[in-house]
Amino acid sequence: MSFIVVMGVSGCGKTTVGSELARRLGFHFCDADDFHSEENKQKMANGVPLTDDDRLPWLQTLSQLPFRHEKLVLACSALKQQYRRILAEHSPSHLFVFLDVPGEELKRRLCTRQGHYFKVNMLDSQLATLERPHGNDLKYVIVDCSHKGVGDVVNAIVEALEFQKQ
Repeated sequence: MSFIVVMGVSGCGKTTVGSELARRLGFHFCDADDFHSEENKQKMANGVPLTDDDRLPWLQTLSQLPFRHEKLVLACSALKQQYRRILAEHSPSHLFVFLDVPGEELKRRLCTRQGHYFKVNMLDSQLATLERPHGNDLKYVIVDCSHKGVGDVVNAIVEALEFQKQ
């Protein structure tokens, strides 16, 4: 795999897990949050959920990142299957890693997070939008992150990558 998308709703640990996974694999790391327009950041900060139209230019920009980085881990919500298809459009060697975290744990994490434009009141909107990877979705693995530290989650992803090679 040369393009790994660590995905899930806000608070699931995408940035923390993704940056550690990239370090471990020797890949470049990007956080999709850094590519949102100021307008989108302001909407989210004001509690306004993003629409598909809001997300499309952002997703198109993100889909170009594998051209700039040969080996890339991207932390990105990728909430819907159609979003994941856009992200994988130019990268045949991809894997989506869904970080599965119970709702109460997500709320706890978001309540303690500081300095981020995404607030806990937006979580319900993301959970309603989320289409869990399943069936014939693109290449994916689901990692249960309940009561696991970052190291354990990254180990599970590395094991899944090894299995994918077989």
